[in-house]
Amino acid sequence: MTKELAIKTCGLTKRFDRHIAVNDVDLEIAVGEVYGLIGPNGAGKTTLIRMLAAAQEPTTGEIYINGDRLLLDQSNPLLKRHLGYLPDDFPLYNDLSVWDYLDYFARLYLLKNPRRRQRLNEVLELVQLTYKRNSQISTLSRGMKQRLSLARTIIHEPILLLLDEPVSGLDPIARQQFREIVKVLQEAGMTILISSHVLSDLAELCTSVGIMELGYLVESCNLTDLYERQSRQQIFISTLGDLETLKAYLIEHPLIEEWEVIPQTNSMRTYFTGDRAAGANLLQSLINAGIPITEFHCAQEDLETIFLKLGHKQPS
Repeated sequence: MTKELAIKTCGLTKRFDRHIAVNDVDLEIAVGEVYGLIGPNGAGKTTLIRMLAAAQEPTTGEIYINGDRLLLDQSNPLLKRHLGYLPDDFPLYNDLSVWDYLDYFARLYLLKNPRRRQRLNEVLELVQLTYKRNSQISTLSRGMKQRLSLARTIIHEPILLLLDEPVSGLDPIARQQFREIVKVLQEAGMTILISSHVLSDLAELCTSVGIMELGYLVESCNLTDLYERQSRQQIFISTLGDLETLKAYLIEHPLIEEWEVIPQTNSMRTYFTGDRAAGANLLQSLINAGIPITEFHCAQEDLETIFLKLGHKQPS
């Protein structure tokens, strides 16, 4: 069965004079996904998102939202109403109250009462700001302001949400609150593209990821598939005995492809190519060899490690 696509781009390219910010990107994001966009500063993430939001015209290439061609002109206003775009620098009007700010944007989207009032109450409850509805925006914390910005972005009930660095500068509690809201939106059927430097947040939220480098989309796939293809298994081993004895045993093992001593500990990190049964056999063999093991811990390389491995690869 062919999956229904919320976003599809064909040869999407954006040039600024001699600089190519986005280079021939073919991107597909299925309906209902949370898609994480990863890359260093200058990789082209913001430019890509701005083109998807119809805020910037591509130099070449095509964009399709739910199967319909997206153009910057006035030819498809209904399609653009289905988009919710939260840039990383959208201003807030500090002299307005929370309610008046959201009401202003709801009116811009032509929401009429009683639906407008109902919708404001819905989004305030979702972003946990109902108790701040009459507060001036200037009195809100950074996390509250970011949640208010998200409420403004979804006031018109978009089906596609584009979030550019939404958790930048937030403390861990505020990031956790933001993640929980995004999960609720996904459960409601919204497709979400989110860029972030906080890769642990993306690993928790996303179903798929794309990695950008110098304008190229160097990787785009299901997150589970990425882990299976790129994440090596690590085994952390500690001993009460002589570390050299442990090292001598491990470096001769046929399923250990790399190893390193963890500084200032009696421990080693190994990269192990075997399955779980082989790992259990390794532990049993260490015990049978009389090596006093105090820790034997298996883990997979995380998203940040995979990103560092893939982030400097460009398409051939």
